[in-house]
Amino acid sequence: MVLLFDGDFIKRSAPVIFGVTTLLLVLVLIFGKEVNGAKAWFGFGSFGIQPSEFAKLGTALMLAYYLSQINIKIEQTSTKVKATAIIAFPALLILMQPDTGTVLVFTAFILVLYREGLSGNILLLGLLAMVLAVFSLLLKATTVDVFGSPIGGQYILMIVIVLLSVLAFITIQRFVLPRYRKRNYMLLIGTALGSLLFIGTLDQVFENVLEPHQKIRINILLGLAEDPQGAGYNVKQSKTAIGSGGFSGKGYLDGTLTKYKYVPMQSTDFIFCTIGEEWGFIGSSVVIMIFLALMLRIVFIAERQRSTFTRIYGYSVACILFLHLLINVGMTIGLAPVIGIPLPFFSYGGSSLWGFTLLLFILLKLDTERLVVLR
Repeated sequence: MVLLFDGDFIKRSAPVIFGVTTLLLVLVLIFGKEVNGAKAWFGFGSFGIQPSEFAKLGTALMLAYYLSQINIKIEQTSTKVKATAIIAFPALLILMQPDTGTVLVFTAFILVLYREGLSGNILLLGLLAMVLAVFSLLLKATTVDVFGSPIGGQYILMIVIVLLSVLAFITIQRFVLPRYRKRNYMLLIGTALGSLLFIGTLDQVFENVLEPHQKIRINILLGLAEDPQGAGYNVKQSKTAIGSGGFSGKGYLDGTLTKYKYVPMQSTDFIFCTIGEEWGFIGSSVVIMIFLALMLRIVFIAERQRSTFTRIYGYSVACILFLHLLINVGMTIGLAPVIGIPLPFFSYGGSSLWGFTLLLFILLKLDTERLVVLR
């Protein structure tokens, strides 16, 4: 049915689709039913719809629609703010459900902005924030005696940042030409204050915002806690199932751990452990390579477009698939915290299947009209 629509009609409908999907996110907070602690579903008897899966489509279309308009430049501050708002508003509504996993998927759109000319410094700051977050959480569990008084490890990290900033200030003063010093000073002060504020804010968010089960999952991931029969049970069973598959696997439907339901949620979030146990390292590698081939093909399709709208939309689809693959597989092998992220086209779920299928087929339809410049 998607292929029957005109490409220009799809583009002009982007704001309407975005508005409808956003409205559904609001309505689900009021009328939705709670599943696994998240109020993210509309329930109709045994049938359910998860609006957040369609919100990815709406956001991808709206972001492409906005950035493809004439005189819109990503270098402009107003453009960055509006593009961020398009991404952040539905993500905030999903966070209120709460569905942290789907919110993380929305960070994929930052990669799209980078492709369209967003400064690489933004990604560098994001990487710095991730490193600071890991170190802060690791050091949070430790205390250091300073002059007979115990000080939390995260405060030691703050002191180290201050000392490094002083050292950097002296270095700039001695080795940087005077006409370049002011800019370097401002960058140094901004980075130092931002880092200190981030560490302090992270501590408050971790203690007062995150749910207890989310805290324990992060602590288990970082090796700060062990709970093999509780919060760590899913990952333990998943890793055991994948490891038991060996090199070539046990065979189709012959995985003992998955066949006899020893792995929770193995048909949804932990579907990859079924692949690992039944088909082993070879099968798991083939699945990952197929996903990589699909994403590379989508990027190729996006790059050959004359239409800015289609190029941006194509990159959005590729980045959404990339985040889903990265987090889902990382979760099942213990390299990412346990959050509700389906593996595209594998995990059980009608809303997920509909969402990914629409994402791909809209791209295919737009690609059929690639010789027509839609802007």
